[in-house]
Amino acid sequence: MGDTGHPTTTWSAFEAAEPELAATVRERFGQHTHHTLATLRADGSPRLSGIEVGFRFGELWLGMMPGSRKARDLRRDPRLSLLANLGRGTDMGGGDVRISGRAVEITDPETIARYVTEADEPQPFHLFRVEPTEVVRTWVDGDELVLRSWTAGRRARTFRRGNDDSPPREGV
Repeated sequence: MGDTGHPTTTWSAFEAAEPELAATVRERFGQHTHHTLATLRADGSPRLSGIEVGFRFGELWLGMMPGSRKARDLRRDPRLSLLANLGRGTDMGGGDVRISGRAVEITDPETIARYVTEADEPQPFHLFRVEPTEVVRTWVDGDELVLRSWTAGRRARTFRRGNDDSPPREGV
């Protein structure tokens, strides 16, 4: 369990448990370079920042400029949420995907060197590995909003709801 008070896992463990959802999430993040990162400021208010994400060595990584506000936020409070860039217009490119969890700063020189070689990251930088607590994909199917949600320690669940007052129903 991480500092978030919720169970965390590694990206590779999530990917092994939910390969179809993980593939969709990776595909959505791969459609664009820049995405949105939510962190918490010192006063507890949210901060939204642009970010590039990397899926390497079976993990989800975030690299940041030294001393950046988002890096300082994560060093103080590791909780985060990532939203994949939705792209232009209202098509949503197959739905939105979000990852919430905890950032673990990596300071091990060997891991950083391996990452630099693979990602061609300019140095110096802060490197964080994401430990997901929740992964969500939301999309529209006909007249229904569909939500596929995974939480660490549980199997993914699918919910559907129409454009009325009916409660959401679980299932595909």
